[in-house]
Amino acid sequence: MKFGKVDHPELVDFVLPIDHPDTEQVLKKTNTKNFSVYVGCAKWNKQDLKGFYPRGTKDELEYYSRQFNSIELNATFYRIFSEDQFKKWYDKTPDGFKFFPKLVQNISHLKRLNDDVQPYVDEYLSNVIHLKEKLGTIFLQMHSNFAPKNFDRVIKFVEHWPKEIRLAIEFRHTDWFNDETVANELYDLLEYNRVANIITDSAGRRDLLHMRLTNDEAFVRYVGANHESDYSRLDDWVKRLGEWKKHGINHIHFFVHQNIEKESPLLSKYFIEKLNKELNISLTLPNHGYSGLELF
Repeated sequence: MKFGKVDHPELVDFVLPIDHPDTEQVLKKTNTKNFSVYVGCAKWNKQDLKGFYPRGTKDELEYYSRQFNSIELNATFYRIFSEDQFKKWYDKTPDGFKFFPKLVQNISHLKRLNDDVQPYVDEYLSNVIHLKEKLGTIFLQMHSNFAPKNFDRVIKFVEHWPKEIRLAIEFRHTDWFNDETVANELYDLLEYNRVANIITDSAGRRDLLHMRLTNDEAFVRYVGANHESDYSRLDDWVKRLGEWKKHGINHIHFFVHQNIEKESPLLSKYFIEKLNKELNISLTLPNHGYSGLELF
């Protein structure tokens, strides 16, 4: 992921902000019964994850899904895949694996949540539901120039979204968070409709670290800088997620991106190992074919 890339990450203050004051109140309302943690990369493509797959790997998704318990499915942003394709992905992956697909760009970037967006939503959902129990939270990523002047579109979209399907939204225009009045109205809307407020941790956009949860889910899109600071940044996230677990969070969904994606599995493995200890869980540590290659 190139979003938020900077030339000199060593000059960035990567300290995580303190929680928004309402985050603890949201977590107090949760009823922790089915605590779950899903960690994965953004892609399974061999070209992007060069060196991750053992020589002779015939099916990349099949191999990937036995190393990680989830994938942030960005391929669905570019076109609406058929029902049969989702069924094939379902069949290739083991029990317990989950897909977290991005909504197609027709909805977010081309139609920009306008009134005529519903046919695309209906077609997308009618196909993606064939992932069945392997369907995780679907996420909507808005363009960075989609500003609060179009808040009415967000309201209509959120209120019409089927409540039985989990939704998360990533806003990138800075005014969604820097304008306190707008931010509070947005958080109230998401909280009332139980929509997750995506947190994006990227070197060049520290303003997106709002640390405001709006339901029982932390959906985090972490963008490493291919720099040694990636390790300490993940250490800080491990601590914060540990705190949120103590406060009652139910679902942690954490996806690792890199400016150079081939290193994402290595960084993910480091994160999973730390998270297992902090949260007292036992996510499988992925193997990889990097032959001793280190991140830095």
